[in-house]
Amino acid sequence: LVACRGEAQPTATTPAEALVATGQGRPTVYTAEIINTYPHDQEAFTQGLFFAGGVLYESTGKVGKSALIRHDLFEAATAKTTPLRQDVFGEGATAVDGKIISLTWRDGVGFVHDLETMAHEQDFPIAGEGWGLTYDGTRLIMSDGTHRLWFLDPQTYEETGSIEVKVGRRPLPRLNELEWIKGEVWANIWQQDVIARIDPKTGQVTGFIDLSGIYPDRDDPFDDVLNGIAYDPATDRLLITGKHWSKMFEIRLIAQRE
Repeated sequence: LVACRGEAQPTATTPAEALVATGQGRPTVYTAEIINTYPHDQEAFTQGLFFAGGVLYESTGKVGKSALIRHDLFEAATAKTTPLRQDVFGEGATAVDGKIISLTWRDGVGFVHDLETMAHEQDFPIAGEGWGLTYDGTRLIMSDGTHRLWFLDPQTYEETGSIEVKVGRRPLPRLNELEWIKGEVWANIWQQDVIARIDPKTGQVTGFIDLSGIYPDRDDPFDDVLNGIAYDPATDRLLITGKHWSKMFEIRLIAQRE
């Protein structure tokens, strides 16, 4: 996923460099090369994006519009959509052992759906706000919009611990949609076109991916923000998108500074 291209200037000229400058750590800064572009429903308020068995899934938000979507992206087939309850605001989602586990924002409830049929199977309680969700093969990892990541048991959905995310000594808040990639947690930072790469053992940010300018066609700078990371380990394919974006991008990282 990564190539190298010299060293960036030491001044904070990009959103990612600005974040590096706020802390005492020196995370690697990346930009990205677009490899492929795919269509994305501009009505979708993207909250989660993930691959399972080579198939792309998405969770969307907004009360009355929240849904789970299975995309046959590479087969040019029609997507399958399963609406969530009309009274909830859907958030992040991930796959665990043939199930889709998804969150809601402030509704205090999460959902379990069958991965294949997408049929609803059960609810479970959420303490606080639900934002992003991913799975490291052992634990569910959840964000709540703060600088903290929460670990949940993948069977009972009960909290088992948490970690603070920091750049050096400074907390990094607004952690949003999450993805587990090669032993790291990748997190969208809400309202910034930046993805943080996080060491799940220490909480330290090891890198920032600067995606500013990748999608200039947004109508609402508050809502239409970068949010959606999906990685398929079988193909080494990395996709990103955003809320109300009309496109999804397959990208390759370029390291700007070590």
